[in-house]
Amino acid sequence: MADDETLRERFRRNASGIAATTVTGAWLAAMFLNVEWWLPLMLFGYIVIVPIVSMLFDEEEAESVHVESGSGSVRVERGEAAEREEATGDTADALERLRTRYANGDLTDEQFERKVDRLLETETPEDAAEWAERNRSADRERDAEHDR
Repeated sequence: MADDETLRERFRRNASGIAATTVTGAWLAAMFLNVEWWLPLMLFGYIVIVPIVSMLFDEEEAESVHVESGSGSVRVERGEAAEREEATGDTADALERLRTRYANGDLTDEQFERKVDRLLETETPEDAAEWAERNRSADRERDAEHDR
């Protein structure tokens, strides 16, 4: 039963490719067999069948936003929805590491509070992008003032 489920999952994941390959094989066979309707078959396959299969079986990939704290740059990547759940776990891990560093005396009260606030501000990818944009704007303003 587990093998059947794996086969179904693989079919769902590759349904568009399977449909495109099947349409291509069918119209090529019709063309080589000198069947008159090979061109309408090709057009119908690529204009109707492949897009419908794609709409039915392809899942939208979630976007994930990564912020590099050193440079403040934002990178948007496509990934599975599971990455969002993993990010929540990463936040909890980061908070635990901060607590450990604070307990070991590696961070002062102010540093700890500032880092916790930043971590909580950037809990979701959208928050992280907003935080990075705010920091970039602040950096630009500081540079402009410094140039004066």
